[in-house]
Amino acid sequence: MPIVVRIDVELAKRKMSVGEFAEKIGLTPANVAVLKNGRAKAVRFSTLEAMCRVLGCQPGDLLEWVELEDEV
Repeated sequence: MPIVVRIDVELAKRKMSVGEFAEKIGLTPANVAVLKNGRAKAVRFSTLEAMCRVLGCQPGDLLEWVELEDEV
């Protein structure tokens, strides 16, 4: 998938657990894991806003587009 999710990097920078993060943004730890592992098909803007607010970051810190080699 050309969208890489970097939630784990931002959590590690802040030494924040998935459980603590989930509680602060109002999701279950299982749903955070789905987002964190790149298995989510979509992200609500309200969820993205909550993640950015809690982590003090920009959406681009959490999501990155990378070109696949066979698309070049």
